[in-house]
Amino acid sequence: MNTTPIHRAPDTPAARQALALAGVFQAASLVDELARTGQVEPRPWETLIRATLDTDPESFEAIYGGHPNNLRRGLEVLEAVVGRRQANPVVLRYGFSLLLLMSKLRNDNAMMSTLGQHLSRIQGQAEHFGATHENVVASLGEAYQETLSTLKTRIVVQGDPSILQSRMMPERVRAILLAGIRFALLWHQQGGRRWRLVLQRGALKNALDQLG
Repeated sequence: MNTTPIHRAPDTPAARQALALAGVFQAASLVDELARTGQVEPRPWETLIRATLDTDPESFEAIYGGHPNNLRRGLEVLEAVVGRRQANPVVLRYGFSLLLLMSKLRNDNAMMSTLGQHLSRIQGQAEHFGATHENVVASLGEAYQETLSTLKTRIVVQGDPSILQSRMMPERVRAILLAGIRFALLWHQQGGRRWRLVLQRGALKNALDQLG
């Protein structure tokens, strides 16, 4: 992915929460697209993978590559949610399930530690092979499988069975689900809470309007 000049996000809690939520819903949208078609656009895919690997970003904006357009897919889903417009119900289910899984993960210190160890090792792989190399993607998928997949609350992915069973597809889907968890944790760190999605819909909508 080409380096994009840093585009500073509006420095408000609502704007940062909106961008983090966009990452969650972008992951949800890509999982749905992968499961149905086996293909996704490179930019949103690379943005999510790189964000997952960057556990110590130099700035908030650096997490998603410095420009809101890298999260455009997720922002469009979030705009539909906030504006009470029709959105893909499968994507919404994945998105809200990721928020629920994140809350379970936050309460499991051992799992958080294990996941951190996985990511430290995978960062070394990424330096050697490149962030989106299939070895790295496979390792991210494995990290998700060995941690979040063991929780009672699971995300059941719907799609074309022949596609879901094809080479590297389970790993790609799990890697993107892990990216969704990364952005869900970011959302929580920025003050995001599930109950506020209803009560602070107006603030989120204003933030999305500013992000354009």
